[in-house]
Amino acid sequence: MLNNIGLPGLIIILVIALVVFGPAKLPQLGRAFGDTLREFKNSTKGIVEDLKEDGEEEKKTVT
Repeated sequence: MLNNIGLPGLIIILVIALVVFGPAKLPQLGRAFGDTLREFKNSTKGIVEDLKEDGEEEKKTVT
């Protein structure tokens, strides 16, 4: 997705965010965004591990 934006587009987005939220809020927003991504990644990792375990159990019952 970021590959489609490109560097000029990313700079424009950052400038707009700076104008809208101000320099004091940007670090807080970045931190919140990072925490959200980390939580999403951990959640999806747990789901994938559960699916793998279910698949392994299913293979054992079939053979």
